[in-house]
Amino acid sequence: MKIEIRTIDGADTVHVDGYVNAVGRDSRPLPSPRGRFVEQVAPGTFKRACDTHTPAVMHNHQRLLKAEATFREDNIGLHISADIHDADIAAIARRGELRGWSFGFCVNPGGEVWDDSAQPYARRTLNDISLSEVSLIDSSMTPCYVGTSVEVRGETEAIIETRSVEDNVELTDTAANIKNMLEIERMKLEILKEKILL
Repeated sequence: MKIEIRTIDGADTVHVDGYVNAVGRDSRPLPSPRGRFVEQVAPGTFKRACDTHTPAVMHNHQRLLKAEATFREDNIGLHISADIHDADIAAIARRGELRGWSFGFCVNPGGEVWDDSAQPYARRTLNDISLSEVSLIDSSMTPCYVGTSVEVRGETEAIIETRSVEDNVELTDTAANIKNMLEIERMKLEILKEKILL
C-alpha cells in the first residue's frame, strides 16, 4: 500500500494506492461455528460486486470517509486508488499507524461453495458477494481476519463479515518533502554566501 499525503492550501489529501484483497489465494485459517476453515475469493467476484455497487470508503469499519475512489479487479485482486480528504487520516498516516485494508461483505444467495474434504481445513470459495465497504485499518484494530459482526436491518438480520489484511505501507509526505527541500536549498545558499564572502 502506497500512501502519499498532499498538502494544498493548508488542507491534507491522502492518496492511497494498493490492494484490498487477493483473489484465488487461501486466507489464513478463520474461525466459524462449523470449525476452522480457509477462504478464497474467486476471480471475477470483486469485479461483479463493484459493477453492481460502489463500496463506501471507511476508517476501521466505523467512520465514513470523504473520498473519491476507483476500484478494479485484476489478476492479483481488488485494487483501490483513492483520494481521501480527512485530516485525522493524514495524522494517523504521518504517525505510521495505518496497517492495511479490510472489507465488509455479505454473501449473496448461492454465492459460496464449501469443500469440506479439503485438508487441513475445509475451504470456502466466495463467488458472489455484496461488497458494502472497504476500510483503512490502523493499529487500534485486531490483526488480520478479524471475526464476524451482525448488522440488524429492519426486521431481518444480515451477516456482515469483515476480512482484514495487513500490508507494508510506503508513506510519502509532500509537505515534509517540500520543507526538507527548502531547508537543503537554504543551507546551500548559506554555504555559497560564505564562499563569496571569503
